[in-house]
Amino acid sequence: MRVYQRAVSLQTRGRGLYDLTAEVERVVRESGVKTGLCTVFLKHTSASLLIQENADPAVLRDLARWMDRIAPEDPRYEHDAEGPDDMPSHLRSAITRSSESIPVADGKLGLGTWQAVYIWEHRQSGHRREVVIHVAGLGE
Repeated sequence: MRVYQRAVSLQTRGRGLYDLTAEVERVVRESGVKTGLCTVFLKHTSASLLIQENADPAVLRDLARWMDRIAPEDPRYEHDAEGPDDMPSHLRSAITRSSESIPVADGKLGLGTWQAVYIWEHRQSGHRREVVIHVAGLGE
């Protein structure tokens, strides 16, 4: 059984979805695991992880508009220590995920044809986001 873990960081440019798939795939290759499980964990409470379609950018735009309706900026939130987008960012994170588990098969991520792994930045300004990628399974 092999176990491999690497922390990576990504600088976001503000609210939006950032494709992390290539970085996760790189770590899976480094791990030497051929059959197993890759867990991706985001160490933040105002951003989240998402596996979503990567073929049509309209999907990501529609998701962003939907999230704007669900958790809008609102001056009635009590928690606003870091600005008006502070509490909405936590709400957005609460209804999404901070980790994803993806099977590893033949040394590759077992994502579907149109799937990608995204960091979803919920803050208006850019932030450095830390992600832990953990791969465990059988090697050659």
